[in-house]
Amino acid sequence: MTTPEQSPAERPAEPTAAPDTPDDSAGRTADAPLTAEQRAAAVAALAKAIGAINANDIIAPPRPRDADLPADDLPADDGPVADGPSTGEPSAEQPSAGQPSTGVPSADAPSGRPAGGPVDGPSARPVRRPAAPLDAAGAPVDDAQRKAALAAVTEVLAAGGAPADLAAPALAALGEGAAEQLREDPWAVLSLPGVRPEHADGFAKALLGPAAQPGDQRRAQALVSWLLEQAALRGHSAQELGEVAEALRAQRVPDPEGALQAVLVDGRVMPFQEELPMPPGSHDEDEEPPVRTMLALERLALAEESLGEGLVRLLSTFVPGGDAAAAEDGVEDGAEAGAEDRVEDGAEAGAEGASAQPGPAAWEEAAAAAPSPSAQALVRAAAGSGLVLHTGGEAARAEPAALLHAAAGLGLRAWAATWTGQGRDALAALLPEGSPAAGRIGTLNDLLYGADVPRAVDGTLELDVLVVLDAPLLDVETAATLLEAVADGARLVLSGDPEGLWSAGPGRFFADLRAAKTCPAVASRTPDPGPIGELVSGVGVGELQPVDAPDKEVVILTARDGGEAVHRAVQLLTDSIPRALSVPSEQTVLLTPGHGGPAGTRALNAAAKARLNPGPGRFGGFDPGDRVVHSPALGVSLPGRVLDGDAGGLHVELADGGRITLTPAQARKLRHGWAVTAHQAVGRRWPAVVVVLPPEAAGQLTRQWVYSAFGRAERHLSVVHAAGPALDQAVTERPAQDRTTRLRSVLTAQ
Repeated sequence: MTTPEQSPAERPAEPTAAPDTPDDSAGRTADAPLTAEQRAAAVAALAKAIGAINANDIIAPPRPRDADLPADDLPADDGPVADGPSTGEPSAEQPSAGQPSTGVPSADAPSGRPAGGPVDGPSARPVRRPAAPLDAAGAPVDDAQRKAALAAVTEVLAAGGAPADLAAPALAALGEGAAEQLREDPWAVLSLPGVRPEHADGFAKALLGPAAQPGDQRRAQALVSWLLEQAALRGHSAQELGEVAEALRAQRVPDPEGALQAVLVDGRVMPFQEELPMPPGSHDEDEEPPVRTMLALERLALAEESLGEGLVRLLSTFVPGGDAAAAEDGVEDGAEAGAEDRVEDGAEAGAEGASAQPGPAAWEEAAAAAPSPSAQALVRAAAGSGLVLHTGGEAARAEPAALLHAAAGLGLRAWAATWTGQGRDALAALLPEGSPAAGRIGTLNDLLYGADVPRAVDGTLELDVLVVLDAPLLDVETAATLLEAVADGARLVLSGDPEGLWSAGPGRFFADLRAAKTCPAVASRTPDPGPIGELVSGVGVGELQPVDAPDKEVVILTARDGGEAVHRAVQLLTDSIPRALSVPSEQTVLLTPGHGGPAGTRALNAAAKARLNPGPGRFGGFDPGDRVVHSPALGVSLPGRVLDGDAGGLHVELADGGRITLTPAQARKLRHGWAVTAHQAVGRRWPAVVVVLPPEAAGQLTRQWVYSAFGRAERHLSVVHAAGPALDQAVTERPAQDRTTRLRSVLTAQ
C-alpha cells in the first residue's frame, strides 16, 4: 500500500473551519469548547430523546439484507439497490469459525429495546444453514463487469489521492456501485481496511474541495461506524453514548449529539437503554432506576439479541425423557385414544430421525459409570437441562469426553466440537477404546460450515446432544450462528476455561452467560497436574508463586532488555531445550504479547529463521521448511510448514493435517510461526513453550494473558522475563482487559 507520504488519502487532513452555525440556547457559539456540564447536559438530552424513541418504537427497523430473506421475499430486480459499506473482515477463500453470523431475525421489540429485536418465541425463528458470508450486494460476478468496476473505483481513488491497492477491498465492501458511492460519499472510504479518519478527510477534501467540512453528516455517519468497529476490534460489542460523543468531539465534529441523533435513523447503529444494577435498599422502589444508553453496530446488536432468544429457546423447548417402565405404566393406565396418540407421535418422531430420549434411570446409570465425580456431575446436569455450562482447566477436558461417551452410549445423536484440529485429536484420545462416540468429534468450523453432520430441512443440526469445548473463544456472532444451528429440544453443553483469554472477536459470550446464571453450571474439581499445572492454577487465582520443579518443568530466566530476551529465547529453542529435555525445536513454540517491538514475533521469527532455516526467502519471503501460521479469519490461526512454491502459489502443510495452496495475495498475509502471540496459540498446546516478556509489553500483560500463555505448555515452560514488576502486577492486579457488552442485560430481560 502507498505510504502516507505518497498518498494524500493517507495523510492527515489539513484543518478546515467548521461551517457557521447559530448560537445555542446558552449563548455558546458552535466553535467554542463545551464545559463539562454542557457536555453532560447534551449527552443526557440525547439519551432522553433515545429513550422516547425506543418507547414509541419510531426508529426504523434495520434494512434487511438479501442474505437474510427467504427466496420468496427477495426484492424484484428493478434496478440497483443502495446499500451501506461493509465493515467486516475480508472474507477468506473458505469459511471459518471466526466469521460472522448471517440472517439474524428481527421484529418489533419490547420496551427498552429498539425495533428490530428478536421475535418472542421459537416458532417464529427462521433457521438457516450457516454459510460463508456472501459478497456485498451488487458485487460484480462477471469478469468483464469486475474489470470495469475495478477500473472505475481505481479512477475515483486516484482522484482522491488514495492508493490503488484499496480498489479491490472497496469493490468487495461496497459492491459494483463502489465508484459512484465513493464520489457521492467520500467518507465511505473509512470502511476499508487500514484507513483512518485523517486519511478519509484528506480523500474527501481532494474530491469535494471546500465542501468537505467537519460537520458533514456523511462524515459523522462514517466516523460513528468506524469508532464502533474499532471498539469491536478491542472486544467491545457496544459503547456508551457519552464515550462515542466524546470521540466524535475529538474528531472535530461540531455537534456530536445532533450528529448521533441523525446517525441513529440510518439503522446501522442501534441505541439501547439498560438499567444500571443498584444494591438492594439503595433507592426508593417508586423511583425510576438509573439507566445508561448504549450504541451498537447493527450486526452486533442483533447477534446479542439473537443469542438471548436462542438460549431461552433451548431452555424452554427441552423436555427430558421418561423411563421405559413409567411409559409402559402410562399406556396401561391411560385411555386407548391417548395410547394411539403416543404411538402416532412416536412414529412421527422416528420418521424425522429423532432419537428416543432416555429417562432419568438410564442417565443415572450412565453418570455412575463416569470416571470422576466431576464427570458424573456433568452427565447428571446434561440429563436435566437443555443448556449446561462446564468450567475447568486442561485436565477437565476429560469430563466433556465422558459426557460424549455416555450420550452416545444411550443411543443419542451426540457430537463434540473443538476450536482446533489439535483439540479435536486430543479429545478423541480421551474417549475409552471402542467408544460409540468415536468419529463424532470435529472442529467448530467443520460443524458450522462442513458437511459431516446431517441437517434437518430447516437447516438445524440433527443432533440430540452437542458439546462445544473452548467456548470462551466464541465471539457473539459465531455464538449466534451456533445457537441458530441447534434444534429445539436439543442439549447444548458449553465447556471451557473461564480464566483464559476471551474471543478475538467482540463480546464475552461465555463469561456473560456464566454471570447471568440462567442455566446449570458444573465447575470441575479436577486439578491440572504437575508443576506447570500448579503454577497456572496459582495465576488463575491471582497468585504468582514459585513452584517445585525437580525435572526442570518450569524455568525462569531474566533479561535486561528486548534484545537479550530474543537471544535467550532463540538459544532455548535451538539448543537448550532439545539438548536438556530431548524436545525438538519443531515441538517448541515462542510466545510473546505482540508482533512489533524488539522482542515481538517479527524479531523472534527473524532470529529463529536465521538459526534454524536460513535462506533467501525466495517465495515471497519464505523458504521450504519454514514454520508459518496462516490466519484465514479473525481468531483463526493454522500453524504449518512451507513445502514449496510455484506459479500456482505457496504450498503449505498444516499441522492439523492436510495441505493448502495460498495465492500470492494470501501469502502476503502469512507469518512465520516459530513465534506467535498468545491469542494465536489459543486452543493448542506444545510439549515445550518459551514465553518472552519484553519491557515494552508490560502494559499489555494481564492475568488472563499470563494464564493462557503459561498454560500452552505440556511438559516444559521457560519464561524469559524482562518485564520487571509488570508480570507480578498483571497477575495480582489486572485480571483482564474490560469489555463492554450487552448480552448479560439481554439475558436478564429475557
